[in-house]
Amino acid sequence: MSSRVVFDIETLAEPLESFDDASQHYLKRFVDSEEKMEELRKNLNLHALTAKVIAIALMNPDSGRGRVFFQSDVRETFDSPDGLVCYNSCTEEEMLGEFWKVIPSYEEYITFNGRGFDCPFLMLRSGILGVKVSRNLMLNRYDRQHCDLLEQLTFYGATRRFSLDFYCKSFGIESPKSKGITGLDMRELYDAKKFRSIAEYCYGDVMATAELYRRWKEYMCTPVVTQ
Repeated sequence: MSSRVVFDIETLAEPLESFDDASQHYLKRFVDSEEKMEELRKNLNLHALTAKVIAIALMNPDSGRGRVFFQSDVRETFDSPDGLVCYNSCTEEEMLGEFWKVIPSYEEYITFNGRGFDCPFLMLRSGILGVKVSRNLMLNRYDRQHCDLLEQLTFYGATRRFSLDFYCKSFGIESPKSKGITGLDMRELYDAKKFRSIAEYCYGDVMATAELYRRWKEYMCTPVVTQ
């Protein structure tokens, strides 16, 4: 059995006002209403040039063990109640460094929309912060090293895309969103210094992705036929 890892990230936009005048003008060039301004502020969270990584969660779906690196205003390390997950607070540079130390040891990495978000975000943030990447996460979309479940469940764009939460509900999998937290709550949680809640939410996404992967692998994945 090949070694596998599921990973997910949480990001947080920098305040629009933190950018210089020229950059703000560039970002706001299509804004002509309060609604579009609100949309702009929300979408800053989606781009590595306007947001930062505040948590990275990894889980081995075969052993059930995992690690979470997360930003906090205090240094702390703690384990989950079942002892399967180790949580470490660190800076963004440190968590990226730890990620790149770990990821080469796995033959396959599993994400949900990783090709469209997590993978390029991690690589760009690493370049911006001067952290050396150890693996190209943006190979050909059909490369078997990366199982992006959003690609698999839409048959590479042949069918409609849904959110992880929607897929989980459809497959009868517990979603971390069911606890009342979504990615849109990161700013509120971060400002309230609820760093552990962010870390645990991130790992919840990884657990849901791992179970969705198990369902896909068991019931939908077919062997590659070579001629």
